[in-house]
Formats: sequence, C-alpha cells, structure tokens
Amino acid sequence: MYTPPVFKPDRAASLAFAEARGFGIACAWDGLRPIASALPFYLTYADDGTPRALFHVARHNPLVKLAGGACWLLAVNGADAYVSADWYVSVDQVPTWLYQAVHLTGPVRALSGDELAIQIDTLTAKFEHRLLPKTPWAAGKMTAARLDAMKKAIVGLEMTVDDVEGSFKLNQHKSETDFAAVAGALALQAEAGARQIAALMREARPQAFATIQAEMTTLHGSV
Repeated sequence: MYTPPVFKPDRAASLAFAEARGFGIACAWDGLRPIASALPFYLTYADDGTPRALFHVARHNPLVKLAGGACWLLAVNGADAYVSADWYVSVDQVPTWLYQAVHLTGPVRALSGDELAIQIDTLTAKFEHRLLPKTPWAAGKMTAARLDAMKKAIVGLEMTVDDVEGSFKLNQHKSETDFAAVAGALALQAEAGARQIAALMREARPQAFATIQAEMTTLHGSV
C-alpha cells in the first residue's frame, strides 16, 4: 500500500480499525490470477503479540486450495467520500477522495473442525453484540444435524498477520481553514460515507473548527 507519511496511522490504530470494521476482502494469487472474496473476520493475538485474522469461506471457494501457500492480502475499507475542489477556501486546489483503509498480509492455514467451531461462535458473538439489547443469536439455537451440515459446507481459515499497512487520508496536510471547509461541505452531503468522513475529520483535528469558530466570532463582533 502506498501511503504518504502524513496519512499513515500507527500499527495499533490500523489494527483497531480493522477489528472494529470486521469486514474485508481476502485475496490470494493462484499462479494465474488473483482470487478474492468479501468476508467478515475477527482478530486475535498470539502470545508474542502477533495478530491473527480468522474467517471462513464456502468449501468450494477457490481460495480454499490456496491455504498453506504464499501470503494473502486482507483489505479492509471504511468510509470514503469524493471532495470537490470548489469546497476549499484556497485557490488552485484539485478534487480528491478521502478514505480509510488497512491492508493485512500473511500466510493462511486451514482450521481444524474444533477450531472452526470456536471461530463460528466467536465471529457470531462479535457481530451479535452490536445488536444489543437484542438477545444474541448463537449456533446452539440450530438443530445438531443442521449445524453439522453447515459446518461441513465451510472451511475455517487463519491468517498470521506479518504486515500491517494503513492509510487514513483525511486531508491532514491542508490548512485549518481548508480542512474545516471541506469537512463542513461533506457533513451536508446525502451520502452516509461523506458524513462519516466529516465526523472523522472533526475528531482528528478539533482545533481547526475551534479556530474557525473563533474567527467567525471575532468577525461578527467587529461588525
């Protein structure tokens, strides 16, 4: 991943983002072309602190045959938004695209049947927790025969994460005036992604908005 230093989050922030998002695209090379699948995942950590991403795919997914080979990529994307050059206060600006993304790479192995059972329960609990106060769904609600059939239809996988790369492009390199102006424009857009980016910008540089507010207060007070 190409990431200018100003947009590069630290390792901990990248991993926290990936875990919070919990959904990405797993991609591997089969020798002729890339094979990819969109899937949910969760992270755990080995005793030495090495991150591990756990997920599963359908048994007939071509990715299954690639486990145990070369490194895979797990690309995790968050909100994104187009920025019009008209939204800047400064002149001679160009349109751009703001976003958050993290790439995890490393070898992948297939899980055993017992490990798959744990993976299913852990993954389900992670996302059911987001629906509280709804009573969480659990695999135990299924009949044993149906659950066994579903488990046989999938393959659990674990990536040992060797590399963590992130890019949180939120216009950090712009002046406070331009930064606040773009965030304000994004907050008014209909797309949810644009509003999410606006909120992230406000969280990243609250001083920019404080500066703008102070300038406006001074301006109105002098009129």
